[in-house]
Amino acid sequence: MVGEWRDDRIGSALRGENPAVMRRLDAGFAVIGDVQFLPGYSVLLTDDPAVERLSELPRSRRLAFLGDMERLGEAVERACRRVESGFRRVNLEILGNADGFLHAHVWPRYDWEPEDLVRLPVWLYPREMWGEERYALGARHAPMREAIGEELDRLGG
Repeated sequence: MVGEWRDDRIGSALRGENPAVMRRLDAGFAVIGDVQFLPGYSVLLTDDPAVERLSELPRSRRLAFLGDMERLGEAVERACRRVESGFRRVNLEILGNADGFLHAHVWPRYDWEPEDLVRLPVWLYPREMWGEERYALGARHAPMREAIGEELDRLGG
């Protein structure tokens, strides 16, 4: 069934069934975000579905996850500079308030964002934007997705 992978994002990535996966990294998976109101939004998923917090990983795996987060952040930054106009910066976040598995958000930020939101956390964008069809991940996001993947490849492991 379409969308079942969303119920088990990490397990589906491990099985090669998660269509959002861009690349397998050292300690996780680089995935394109479900919503793209900020083009290039990506997520780093841990490769261990039992891990809920960064502190649960042994130090070497913790550092590998953080290294992957930095690598994905730089790849998103490079890709957004190349593909999307008005790129400003990247925000990196490990929150863990809604999903019970370790993951990190990589949010590109743009000069064209509304003035009242551009300097605030992304989570303050109107709730309706998170569910609007025009922002849902789709085929039209393939060029950005490919650009991020290419940059991940260039940055290596």
